[in-house]
Amino acid sequence: MNIEIWSDIACPWCYIGKRRLERALAARADDAEVEILWRSFELDPTAPLSSEHSLEELLSRKYGMSLDRARQMQEHMAAVAAGEGLVFNFGAVHPGNTFDAHRLLHFARSEGLQDEVKERLLRAYFTDGIRISDHAALARAAGDAGLDGEEVRELLASDRYADDVRRDQARAMELGIRGVPFFLFDGQHGVSGAQPPEVLAEVLAQVLGERRERELPLEESAGSRCDDEGCEPVSDPSAPEL
Repeated sequence: MNIEIWSDIACPWCYIGKRRLERALAARADDAEVEILWRSFELDPTAPLSSEHSLEELLSRKYGMSLDRARQMQEHMAAVAAGEGLVFNFGAVHPGNTFDAHRLLHFARSEGLQDEVKERLLRAYFTDGIRISDHAALARAAGDAGLDGEEVRELLASDRYADDVRRDQARAMELGIRGVPFFLFDGQHGVSGAQPPEVLAEVLAQVLGERRERELPLEESAGSRCDDEGCEPVSDPSAPEL
């Protein structure tokens, strides 16, 4: 099974959604192989490399709320994250542009370490308070996840994988994705938001069931019939549920 996930490093629900998917995968009774592919999505492509304002100040401005209300929202989010075993240190978060972090994730995929680097970047941003656009900080975090720090610095000094990031974002527009996280299972079933593990587990079971049906011999497939004149075609899988 292939699971594509559109998300952003600066998205708290994306970190929570990652944990919930991991819990759903761990609870499976089957041993089907699952491949996870992290896709790029920038919540704010116009964000500066670094902001002079705190995260709560940016929230206050964006949604027209008081600083106290913004702070309450962060406290609630931190409590939800804690329920998933995550530590959100919003007071240390440095808002900034995440484009280079997404380029790094594409490089990490080519090295077979995309999930490890994704995890490390999320923790670095929400817990450790790194500046997500700072190349030295990104290289250190990537090194912690197993990548070669010097190769990462060379990558970030170039424009490599920029087109890959843009292609992911163009695909998101084609699919009508407006918010993240967004999970696409086997290119067929879309799930939006950090759904509870139980919901994700149901989708996993459904997709695996449909995959098994497609892998049956044609004469045994549901909705098909074979005789000496040939076999009736099996209907195509449903379109993506977006």
